[in-house]
Amino acid sequence: MKTYAVALLAIAHAYAADLRLGIVGTDTSHATAFAKILNDPASPDYVPGARIVAAYKGGSKDIEESASRVDKFADELRIKWKIEFYTSIDTLCRKVDAVLLTSVDGRVHLEQLKPILAAHKPVFIDKPLASTLADAREIARLAKAETVPWFSASSLRYGELGTTMKFSDALGVTTWGPGPVEAHHDLELSWYAIHPIELLYTLMGTGCEQVSDLAGKDEDVIVGRWKDGRLGTVRTLRPYGTYGVDVFRPKGVTQSKVKTQEGYRPLLVEIVKFFETGQPPVANEETLEIFAFMDAAQRSKASGGAPVKLR
Repeated sequence: MKTYAVALLAIAHAYAADLRLGIVGTDTSHATAFAKILNDPASPDYVPGARIVAAYKGGSKDIEESASRVDKFADELRIKWKIEFYTSIDTLCRKVDAVLLTSVDGRVHLEQLKPILAAHKPVFIDKPLASTLADAREIARLAKAETVPWFSASSLRYGELGTTMKFSDALGVTTWGPGPVEAHHDLELSWYAIHPIELLYTLMGTGCEQVSDLAGKDEDVIVGRWKDGRLGTVRTLRPYGTYGVDVFRPKGVTQSKVKTQEGYRPLLVEIVKFFETGQPPVANEETLEIFAFMDAAQRSKASGGAPVKLR
């Protein structure tokens, strides 16, 4: 009994030291997946150091993926994980140290972010950061004005593909992955193709100058030219498909194993570290260039695949 009591006391002390996180937007499976990884010490993917203690439901009635799931995921957070729900983001921010902005609808991120910035809470913004390049830039501008640290990233950046396929001698990279679009997102690639596009940037780095988007029947083939002459290609498959990478090197091509998905634990390790240090693991400028890349691709597609410079 004494050993058991000591163990319980140790757990209590650990919880007391954890950062308190709030989650804004429960209309995505990321909300419940993140809760299991952060709040369940028995999970094989458990990440210590932070716990989700508060939530704001949110939801978008005109997006099926949101409206059909928001209540289900909210109930799981409330019942299974005992997370307290609040009717305003302002109130939630008074209860937490940092925020996970996970609303599946990128259109609402800018407005939902404003009270978070006003409360000066560091924030991770889940994909898509925004639904337009203009909103992405405004998010960055407002966060800089309030000196609030933020970052956004796909889980692919820290998964097997993003960490094992990066080579210093890469002459060029091709990535592929799911690319379904959502009618309410003006920047159509931001909805799901953000994943293989961010994977391309993970492996190539920044510096793209020009993009061409050749639209096929069930895919887009996007080719970017970097300042140093390297070419990076993304194939976005619709409606859904696997993920993969080819890296072109001086002595041959290195091909990845095909992946159907990547786990969230590596991403959450980076998120917790970010909340502890205030140092974004992905430069905000890189995230904005990714959005400029998608914006250029869409303009290229509209002009029949003509090369378009990033703006």
